[in-house]
Amino acid sequence: MSNNYTRDPLTDFLNNSEFAPYIASIKHVSAAPARFAPFPPQLDPRLKAALNGRGIESLYDHQRAAWDYATTGTDFVVVTPTASGKTLCYNLPVVQALLADPDARALYLFPTKALSQDQQAELNALIEAGILPVKAATYDGDTPQSTRKSARDSGRIVISNPDMLHSGVLPNHAKWIKFFAGLRYIVVDEMHSYRGVFGSHVANVFRRLLRVAAYYGSSPRFILCSATIGNPAELAEALIGRPVQAITENGAPRAEKTVAFYNPPVVDPVQGIRKSSADESMAIAASFLASGVRTILFARSRLKVEILASYLNEYFKNIFTENSRIRVEPYRSGLLPNERRQIERGLREGSIHGVVSTNALELGIDIGGLDAAVISGWPGSLASFWQQAGRAGRRKGASMAVYVATSSPVDQYLIEHPDRFFGTTAENARIDADNPYIYADHIKCAAFELPFRAGESFGPEPEAVLSFLEEEGTVRNTGGRWYWSASGYPAEKISLRSATADNVVIIDSTGGRNEVIGEMDRPSAKELVFDDAVYIHRGIQFIVLKLDIENRQCLVEERQTNYYTDAIVKTDIKVLSEDERFGTDLLPVVVGDLLVRSSAEKFKKLRFHTNENIGYGEIYLPPEEMQTRTLTILFPEQAPSGALLRALPELDRAATLAAFCSLIRDLAPIELLCDRSDLGATWRIRDDHFCMPAVYVWDRYPGGTGLAEALSLSLGSVLMIAADRISACDCEDGCPSCIGVANEAFVAAKHRKSGAASLVHAAIRGLAWHGGEAL
Repeated sequence: MSNNYTRDPLTDFLNNSEFAPYIASIKHVSAAPARFAPFPPQLDPRLKAALNGRGIESLYDHQRAAWDYATTGTDFVVVTPTASGKTLCYNLPVVQALLADPDARALYLFPTKALSQDQQAELNALIEAGILPVKAATYDGDTPQSTRKSARDSGRIVISNPDMLHSGVLPNHAKWIKFFAGLRYIVVDEMHSYRGVFGSHVANVFRRLLRVAAYYGSSPRFILCSATIGNPAELAEALIGRPVQAITENGAPRAEKTVAFYNPPVVDPVQGIRKSSADESMAIAASFLASGVRTILFARSRLKVEILASYLNEYFKNIFTENSRIRVEPYRSGLLPNERRQIERGLREGSIHGVVSTNALELGIDIGGLDAAVISGWPGSLASFWQQAGRAGRRKGASMAVYVATSSPVDQYLIEHPDRFFGTTAENARIDADNPYIYADHIKCAAFELPFRAGESFGPEPEAVLSFLEEEGTVRNTGGRWYWSASGYPAEKISLRSATADNVVIIDSTGGRNEVIGEMDRPSAKELVFDDAVYIHRGIQFIVLKLDIENRQCLVEERQTNYYTDAIVKTDIKVLSEDERFGTDLLPVVVGDLLVRSSAEKFKKLRFHTNENIGYGEIYLPPEEMQTRTLTILFPEQAPSGALLRALPELDRAATLAAFCSLIRDLAPIELLCDRSDLGATWRIRDDHFCMPAVYVWDRYPGGTGLAEALSLSLGSVLMIAADRISACDCEDGCPSCIGVANEAFVAAKHRKSGAASLVHAAIRGLAWHGGEAL
């Protein structure tokens, strides 16, 4: 397997008769030279020598701008592409400060443990190059107990993640007195990943962090780094609660990159069904790997990652050539730490030639020089797309990214509008730090860490929440202060990344092994590892023997099957409140609270490769309930949209409303920085609450994260995109690329596509009733 990169295999792909007919467009990103700036005159000579020892003789423009902001005590965010040298933007001013003041400390936060380990290696290389008297230590869930005290006491730079800060450091701040007293800088890398639920939690963790730091007399400054998003300064300010300057001009050189947009061939012209994007992605990745091109394939789910990695290894299987001397591994959440590190090391060293990953490898973990990235389906945002495309060509010259569209409306819309990848401003990231569920949880954590003083600032209404908690007996008010009075500590029960802190441990019981092979959050476990489900771990198939929700464990047994499983989830809703009305009298749009009750009741058995449904099974698990935020689109009888629906036969009315609902949920992520799975949606021919036809789109997190409110502001744009998608699709009466294939209930319905198109246009006209202001 050669590591010498040439353009020939990539050029061959563009001319390959198997793939070339289905390449919808090709875009070339030209190379750009670097823009340099001299070292600052006050740079410590030891640090300059360390940089020189690593071959660095000057800085890029954006690195010098970062230095200038840091030395004036300004909070700032650096927003430049992958592999543009963002690490030096914070390492330089931080190490300079630590060399100047032996009591100074810094905290580095990364969203994943793998990234923390990777960045410690980078920092160590800089320290060792200049023999600098600065100790960096990683402090996360994988850090042995024997080395944690050393990290606390002597670590000048402590590298961690928000989860460990939340549950391990802040609740035990009395053990960190020396560190907090000297804390000068807080570095937040991969800031764009702190959005939605996770970001809303992290903003509250930062409130707690600054509160504890102030208690010990320090006032640290923030340095944040991010991939390209539409509102970096706004997100940074929402996260840290302070004004932030943004550095957006990139001074690093850019290598040439080719981006190919691949639309799989149509296999059923009548229904508009295309060949599986997963199969086509696998074939493209196999073609690259067979040509000696080191490749990463991004898939959308843990299950897809395991299936595609298995397919690729099966494709190259040959006992006489050691599988053509090509090794492919899956990389996803749920793998054990040693497994993840083994794969990362194999990619850096070249013993692993290809990897199939979820967005877990989207972040800046050093996995060496890959030459091609295959992206199977829209990853949810432009920021994610360019992060994934940027995994190829990080260290070398020209590279290629291939975007393989699925049949979904969002993918087909983007295949037809490739300029959105290049000429469009990236999406805005949103958080809601004041989400009542999240905010109340962190008030509990903060009260445990330090008593609250009367009138103390902490978000919008700390005293109102504290009074409520006092009634529950969680805190007590004595002498004008609120003290934690409950047993245990609250952080251990609060997960930053999901609606629950309850993880289910997956145990391999084959032949009495009883070995832990993975874990999963409780809601996901109910839909993925129910009894008799097929669980795939690094290409090995297991059957779930028993999911024990009460004890948070799942027993599995190794067993070979020719199918995988997929849960069917049923959802019920109930309106709890109507808080705001948007839109017009002809198309009212309501934002409010919603109770959602969901349960997995059955599952399908789908044959590998063909996805043929070969049977069903029952699921017997208790339902999940949550209160969240919803956007509801109403169709009054007196409005054109309502009249249009009323004129249709009952079956056609239901089919039209279902198609409209599907379009909104599928296409909303183009305007919102979210994934389709972040949104839930349903429709009602005659809604029990509003007494008229209605479509609900809700945020799939308790309390909401601002997606419903954001959609209310961009609904007009989403409807315009929906109208474009329907008119551009040449299917007869609905397909996966526009309104979806009719399910069993709507097989007999006629004119689904024309009905959905008419309803979309009626909705656009309804919103534009007041001179287009709503749009």
